[in-house]
Amino acid sequence: MQTVKMVITGPFSAGKTEFIRSISEIEVVSTEREITTPAEKKQKDATTVAMDFGRITVDDDLVLYLFGTPGQRRFDFMWEILAEGMLGFVVMVDSAKPETFREAKSILETFRAYAPTPYVVAANKQDHPDAWAAEDLRIALRIEEGVKLLPCVAKDKESVKNVLLELLYSILEEMDT
Repeated sequence: MQTVKMVITGPFSAGKTEFIRSISEIEVVSTEREITTPAEKKQKDATTVAMDFGRITVDDDLVLYLFGTPGQRRFDFMWEILAEGMLGFVVMVDSAKPETFREAKSILETFRAYAPTPYVVAANKQDHPDAWAAEDLRIALRIEEGVKLLPCVAKDKESVKNVLLELLYSILEEMDT
C-alpha cells in the first residue's frame, strides 16, 4: 500500500482544520485550544497549536495522510516538523480576507523552501459574498501561471476532494518523471 503525506497550511483562520474535518474518514486528531486574545476570539473560539491529522483511503493501494499546520506564527516551529516527508502541500487562503494574503504568500514561500514538492493553492471561502475570485487572488499573491490555484469551500466535501485530487495528480506526475 502506498501512503502519501500531504500538509495543509495557511494563515490563521483560513480553514485548514475545517478542510481536513470535511473529508477525513477518521475522527480528526486535533490539538485545538481555546483562544484567549480578544482580537482572535472575534474570528473563532479555538486555534490549532500543534497539528490536525486526518486520513483518506483513496483505494486498496493508496492512503492519504493529511497534516494541518497551526496558522499562527507563534506555533511556526511545528511547520518544519510537519513538512518533513511531505510529498505535497496545500496553501489555504481565506479569499474574503485580503489582509491575510501577504501572510499566505510568506507561508507558501516558507514551505517551498522546506521541500521542492508539488503544491496547490486553495482559494477558500468562495461561498462568502466578499470572496475574491481565484484569478484575482493569483494576481494579488503573485502566483505563477503554472501553479494550480483552485476555488474551494472547506466545509464542502466535494470541493475539498477536488483540491486534494489536483495535488495528488501533481504528485503522481512528479513521481513519473
